[in-house]
Amino acid sequence: MYPALTAGAIGVRLPFGECARLAAQAGFKGIAVNVASEEGPEAVRRVLEVNKLRPAAWGLPVEFRGEEQKFRVDLANLPGFAKVAKQMGADRCSTWILPFSDSLPFEEHFELHRTRLRQCAEVLAEHGIWLGLEFVGPKTLRDGHAHEFIHTQEGMLELCEAIGTGNLGLLFDSFHWYTSHGTRDDIRKLSDALVVDVHINDAAEGRGPDEQIDNDRRLPGESGVIDLMGFLRGLKEIGYTGPVTPEPFSSRIRQLSSEEAIRVTAESLLGVWAQAGV
Repeated sequence: MYPALTAGAIGVRLPFGECARLAAQAGFKGIAVNVASEEGPEAVRRVLEVNKLRPAAWGLPVEFRGEEQKFRVDLANLPGFAKVAKQMGADRCSTWILPFSDSLPFEEHFELHRTRLRQCAEVLAEHGIWLGLEFVGPKTLRDGHAHEFIHTQEGMLELCEAIGTGNLGLLFDSFHWYTSHGTRDDIRKLSDALVVDVHINDAAEGRGPDEQIDNDRRLPGESGVIDLMGFLRGLKEIGYTGPVTPEPFSSRIRQLSSEEAIRVTAESLLGVWAQAGV
């Protein structure tokens, strides 16, 4: 596995080449790519090669949660994006799943995801790309909604199996692992083939797992609330080979200059990386 940067996750909006330069300078070994980039896949590959960076995962550009017409339009565009991603060397794609619905009971909601995500996964499989699905753990996000939906590792793996295209696994986030009451033993049940992408964050001080708020997180190691040593060591134990990307949703980091935000984020991640001995 390798430490990677998603610039937008920390509020950085610089040209890709500049982001890549700063990421490499700060110690990252990978960076997220934009499959809709106007620069083209060859230019992106050159930037990656010059800065000795690997591509991290790219976000699934399909709105599968809403209206059928929008889904159909996005699905029709997916083969083009997948082709570009493959040319960039980016063979990992990921997305998140809402843990509730105000209109669909669990079974109907499950079938909607199974049907639509299967179509997406089939397109990606044709290009040798894996799709990671993220379970979203916080109880506070489900409270007040009519129907709960998948919000645990076990539940998301069941959806992956039901889709059944053979190129699915988890987008595994330490914050959601913690808020879903995940354990080291849960990580040991996984394998490299079942983890497509990883996000790493810490949680807010003074709150238990059921009190955490989804968009209020901390940089890796900033609060010490989540056992990130155990999280990273668990990933090493299962032989995970993909990117590990901070996604702290931190207003403090977003107030920094782009260069400083990247440097501070790298220091946080690489600090817990070293402590974990991975």
